[in-house]
Amino acid sequence: MPAQRTIAPGPFAPTWNSLVANYRCPDWFRDAKLGIWAHWGPQCVPEQGDWYARSMYLQGHKQYAAHVAAYGHPSETGFMEIIHRWTAERWDPDALMQLYVDAGARYFVAMATHEDNFDAFASRYHAWNSVNVGPRRDIIGEWAKAARAHGLRFGVSNHSSHTWHWFQTAYGYDAEGPQAGVRYDAFRLKKADGKGRWWDGLDPQDLYGRPRPDMVIPDGIATVKELRAWHDAHNLPWTEEPPPGDPQFADNWFFRVQDLVDRYQPDFLYLDNTELPLGQAGLDLAAHFYNANAARHGGKLDAVLTAKGLRAERRPAVVQDFERSIGSGGIQELPFETGTCIGQWHYQRDIAYKTVTQVVRNFVDVVSKNGTLLLSIPLRGDGTIDERERAFLQGLAAWNKVNGEGIFGSRPWKVYGEGPTQIPRGRGADGPLPFTQDDIRFTTNRGALYAFVLRLPERAVRVQALGAAAPYGAKIAAISLVGSTEPVAWRQEADALVIEKPAQFPCADVIAYRITLQ
Repeated sequence: MPAQRTIAPGPFAPTWNSLVANYRCPDWFRDAKLGIWAHWGPQCVPEQGDWYARSMYLQGHKQYAAHVAAYGHPSETGFMEIIHRWTAERWDPDALMQLYVDAGARYFVAMATHEDNFDAFASRYHAWNSVNVGPRRDIIGEWAKAARAHGLRFGVSNHSSHTWHWFQTAYGYDAEGPQAGVRYDAFRLKKADGKGRWWDGLDPQDLYGRPRPDMVIPDGIATVKELRAWHDAHNLPWTEEPPPGDPQFADNWFFRVQDLVDRYQPDFLYLDNTELPLGQAGLDLAAHFYNANAARHGGKLDAVLTAKGLRAERRPAVVQDFERSIGSGGIQELPFETGTCIGQWHYQRDIAYKTVTQVVRNFVDVVSKNGTLLLSIPLRGDGTIDERERAFLQGLAAWNKVNGEGIFGSRPWKVYGEGPTQIPRGRGADGPLPFTQDDIRFTTNRGALYAFVLRLPERAVRVQALGAAAPYGAKIAAISLVGSTEPVAWRQEADALVIEKPAQFPCADVIAYRITLQ
């Protein structure tokens, strides 16, 4: 590992003031509107959903029970053995990328490192990576090649700044039952134990993170309830601060992510953090990413870096991500991203997925407010998607084929929309909402105004914002139904534009009207 952190030269200094003053979101991202995300790694192997690597070490958790049933007790078969089982034997990145392109994606994002601390690339500073063990393939490298071959912008995501506390459960033990008090594999295994085995030369503590005295559960806890409460209180609380007394962790995080962005040169970097992680290390990484990208593009920055929970004065420094929410009731001045998933982030079998209708409604709402949707389609451990996911992508492709002209490359209108349905703040916005035909969303593109009706109408549609007496001064010259040649009957009354119900709908979900203004 290098002796000290260095960043690429350029206009960005590693301070919030410099990032705010110099960053501007590139047009490619504002035009893209839709990205597909492969939140894929060894935690997908058990097909038990998100945070498996942490929760398999929590007695009483359903993922612990699933792990014991499928693989054995975590004192003998820990998460590192799940990594060994991740072979990606049926993964075809080119075939998947074609599905994503057909669905309308303009950029693709691959998960590089989750909180499980496993690098899915040819990592220079972390031996627990997908080239050395598991698939023995450069997952990020192959994703990047496929995305670019299909004309997509390429992005990566990093979630590992929390590993230092998130993974401390691997040093725990059962509170009850026949193995009560028996410590799990992270506590028991040392580098020397790997001699002659598949992980020969690797140190388990480099994967699980060093044990931290205030976060490793002490001996003597005798009930599952007490055990869960202890972990929740001591190693679950979320913090973006570096671990106390351990500057090496922040340095190692920086060098690994710097290696990732320098090696694969992504256009997009997703950091799963509130603002930026690990103090100065996060600022150093942001400045390096921006400067290096600008240098490759003749001095013009062409990169997107996302973060969450930004205070207002820091908002211009990056693109804000709203996880499973839309973050705002109206049009946002600066572009944003909504990141969501059709199911669990990591693959979970037999889960109910969102419908195409639900996602399309969310998609249109986000775009109308100056946002872009990043949609995760979980992969199984073998590298495939299931038939329900394939059908979902085909349904999304069909909708975008009809309505994409009002989405891709569009910008918000004077108002995002109207209607009676209230969208809750936070993650409540990610669930199914009772939209009506009176819920309308607007976009503008190539001189036309588009009005999206969020539920197939059963009667004439009334658009109040386009009434002759409305404050937006819209004088209408012509209206057509996107994807249809059927003439549209309409009239502009004082309090609303009235559009008669068509005889046939061009798609099964949200419909759009193309409106030409005088």
